[in-house]
Amino acid sequence: MRHKSHNYEAFARPRKPQGVDGKSAWFVGAGLASLAGAAFLIRDGQMPGNKITILEELKLPGGALDGIKEPKKGFVIRGGREMEDHFETLWDLFRSIPSLEIEGASVLDEFYWLNRDDPNYSLQRATVNRGEDARTDGLFTLSEKAQKEIVKVFLATRGEMENKRINEVFSEEFLKSNFWMYWRTMFAFEEWHSALEMKLYLHRFIHHIGGLPDFSALKFTKYNQYESLVLPLYTWLLDQGVVFHFSTTVNDVDFDIDEETGRKQATHIHWTSRENGAPGDGVDLSENDLVFMTIGSLTENSDEGDQQTPAKLDDGPAPAWDLWRNVAAKHPSFGRPGVFADHIPETKWESATVTTLDARIPAYIEKIAKRDPLSGKVVTGGIVTATDSSWLLSWTVNRQPHFKQQKPNEVVIWVYALFTDVPGDYTGKTIQESTGEEIAREWLYHLGVPIDQIDELAANAAKTVPVMMPYVTAFFMPRQAGDRPDVVPAGSVNFAFIGQFSESAERDCIFTTEYSVRTPMEAVYTLLDIERGVPEVFNSTYDIRKLLAATSRLRDGEELKIPGGSLTRKLLMKRIDDTEIGELLNEFHLLGE
Repeated sequence: MRHKSHNYEAFARPRKPQGVDGKSAWFVGAGLASLAGAAFLIRDGQMPGNKITILEELKLPGGALDGIKEPKKGFVIRGGREMEDHFETLWDLFRSIPSLEIEGASVLDEFYWLNRDDPNYSLQRATVNRGEDARTDGLFTLSEKAQKEIVKVFLATRGEMENKRINEVFSEEFLKSNFWMYWRTMFAFEEWHSALEMKLYLHRFIHHIGGLPDFSALKFTKYNQYESLVLPLYTWLLDQGVVFHFSTTVNDVDFDIDEETGRKQATHIHWTSRENGAPGDGVDLSENDLVFMTIGSLTENSDEGDQQTPAKLDDGPAPAWDLWRNVAAKHPSFGRPGVFADHIPETKWESATVTTLDARIPAYIEKIAKRDPLSGKVVTGGIVTATDSSWLLSWTVNRQPHFKQQKPNEVVIWVYALFTDVPGDYTGKTIQESTGEEIAREWLYHLGVPIDQIDELAANAAKTVPVMMPYVTAFFMPRQAGDRPDVVPAGSVNFAFIGQFSESAERDCIFTTEYSVRTPMEAVYTLLDIERGVPEVFNSTYDIRKLLAATSRLRDGEELKIPGGSLTRKLLMKRIDDTEIGELLNEFHLLGE
């Protein structure tokens, strides 16, 4: 497997890998990583779909890319995914998956046309004082000290950031800036999370720094990600003959490991199934049986409440994590799951899905979003953060309907709180203690609904479903090399680790749909020796134009200070004015007249 950054191979079809007709494949989990891996096996590996089996603990595919209507509770989305132009492997996948909406189009075509016709941007990113504009004005408010701290982290080696927390490398000046408010609420970073992951995010999205305050860098699907991404992909895989076994928990995988040669082979998958007609309790594996394991899970042990019931924190047995623990005990190269899974107080947060039942609440949404929630177009353009919320509450309204089953007058809102253990400003309760109705009250309070109307609207004008997720930011815990296993560990002949807790060979960052597609693509291309390169991460971190643009934005447009006074400045400008350097500095307004 190799990476490429050009389109010479992007549209080429690889030849059929040698020996693929004698191979089969097993996937643990039916999240995006496994669905993508199966698609790459079929499209690029030319493996027949009926030789691919996917084992899933839940009753439906999609993993964290969910979106469902619970008959008695209402609509439920645990989270949403923000996407951008340069999700190279994601778009490589979905160019080949037929749209369920538009005949003759791919999912990528549908997505591209949608975002071209209705580009995303926010008209009000943050509020204060119960729905008033926080007047952040697109500014980052980074002091000179805070700017230097960002540069220092950006230039540091990965090793220097290992096992460090964000608040160990950034000062209070940085943590009080608008930049940190934008960043932490958009990506769900906490101060105690990984400085290394913060660094990787800076490199990965440096080209989008300018779009951070208004979300103009982002793109969204037409509906929730289950209906817009998972369902077309799942449908296509079924059409190819891929076999799915739901209600099936994989407990362990056996290996034959030769310490002298380093050769490693998966030899048996152990599972327990509650599905009628599911095959036995496991399967023996030869070296021609490929195994792709999704290890860990950000949505494992999620618990739903309802309008009158709080969501519970489930810290009991967690099958996805228990599988990784069992596997990791067999060789040091299989990672250290405890680094991520043993810190629930630091990795949990709660979200809620609010469905409005009449026109009263949408009127308050429109006041802040400055757009009609029922227009069918972009509404908030991303999250709106209540900056003075003790929960650090954020909420978003995507294009409506967000579910195909919505009634014409319903609006679906996603709400989340980064601080789960702090009492609310209106209810006096933590979000973890709150029923759906109580969460709606706290949200309506920060929306600016008059006090005497809040309780009645939360009870009768909305239905709210809370979800507690114990491991939702587990991958952000401080870590070091070796904590996550390589996608294909050294010596592996027939197995790979995929998903958010495996280590890509490329410089990518987690908590993205892109990472969930990149890791299985690397796995499939490596194990089958596919002759086409995996698209590498967009090279913005090496592009002087992107770096200068980011520098200008991080300084809120303030020009660079040249030591030595006006004479030195004139001499410098005389030397560089008619050069490429001078043109670039002027283009990005880093040096004044």
